Amino acid sequence: MGNHMLRQRFVLDTTALTDMQMRDSLEAESICDGMKGLLELVASVRLQLGISCYVPFPSVYDELHEFANNNKCDSEVVAKIDTWLVKKAPDRYDVQIPSKVFHEYVSHMRERINKGMVIAEDTIWNASTECLLTTTKAEQKKDIDADIERRVIGGHIGKFRNKYRAALRYGILDSAPDIDVLILAKELDAAVVAGDFGIQKWAEELGVRFVPASTFPMMLQEYLEHSSRANMVSESDNDS
Repeated sequence: MGNHMLRQRFVLDTTALTDMQMRDSLEAESICDGMKGLLELVASVRLQLGISCYVPFPSVYDELHEFANNNKCDSEVVAKIDTWLVKKAPDRYDVQIPSKVFHEYVSHMRERINKGMVIAEDTIWNASTECLLTTTKAEQKKDIDADIERRVIGGHIGKFRNKYRAALRYGILDSAPDIDVLILAKELDAAVVAGDFGIQKWAEELGVRFVPASTFPMMLQEYLEHSSRANMVSESDNDS
């Protein structure tokens, strides 16, 4: 057990430190207190058990700093981020990711983009027909001249589609920090800690262990309790 513990590594996503449930489990009042509480646990396991928590640098590291500043956390929180989290740039060139995973990711994103497009189209359509209802003498939506509807609104929707696709189809990969977290975890053979279950799906695909942010503090507390208990046992063995 001891040996395995020393090799234990975690890669933290921004949500590992900002998750609401994580804060509740530490009984922290504010976001800043929650971050401070978790970072103190991270410090304890690093000093006592040699367990390291990494953050991808600069992506997640910058996000954490930004988050601390936006929430007006004191300099102590920032100091703890800098002291206890190991910053590491993920090796984006040498970490191998199965092409099947990448393939699925791309089709998943495509599906999500299309869903967004349909919602927007419906909204344009509804807004336009509502306006026509108000300005024309039509009693009901079905009385509005179908030709106007098709020609005018349809034309605009066609243009919207092209622009929407052009804006979203190129160079999209949801969020760079998310991908960095996965790559770094794969590289270090570490577990991913996140409050974002989108990451969980891809962690599973990559064969990376996933720890929900909400249970992470309890897990670290458990490690600490067990190690102090083990130390007490070994001390009493030495005494006898």
